[in-house]
Amino acid sequence: MKVIGFNFTKLSIDKPDKSQPTEKVDIETKMDIISLTEVKDHPLKTSDDAISVDFEYIVDYKPDFAKIEIKGRVLLMLNPKLAKEVIKSWEKKEVPEEFRMFLFNIVLRKSTLKALQLEEELNLPLHIPMPSFRKSEKK
Repeated sequence: MKVIGFNFTKLSIDKPDKSQPTEKVDIETKMDIISLTEVKDHPLKTSDDAISVDFEYIVDYKPDFAKIEIKGRVLLMLNPKLAKEVIKSWEKKEVPEEFRMFLFNIVLRKSTLKALQLEEELNLPLHIPMPSFRKSEKK
């Protein structure tokens, strides 16, 4: 499997003016496949098949504090056997585990970085902990 294209199609942040963080803000993330289609005429003339996957990645700050919604598209090259298996399983809104892990790792990496950038720009709490220095305790 190879990634031959990745782009964001929607970047949305909803942070109502009246929203104020409570003492405890719960942050939930969700990632999902919206659609999956075979690409008949892909630009690379290889024996592999191309599949286009639309995804969404959501960071939800609860209760009703803010919401980040990211949508995008990934274009993948797969061997013909795996491509047929993925297309067939998608008819039942499922995908093979190996394919799902590969896809979700790509989406997670790119979308998490974009979400962190947006959170920083809007002064939202980061949805994942960042590394930090701590004073070591000497004995």
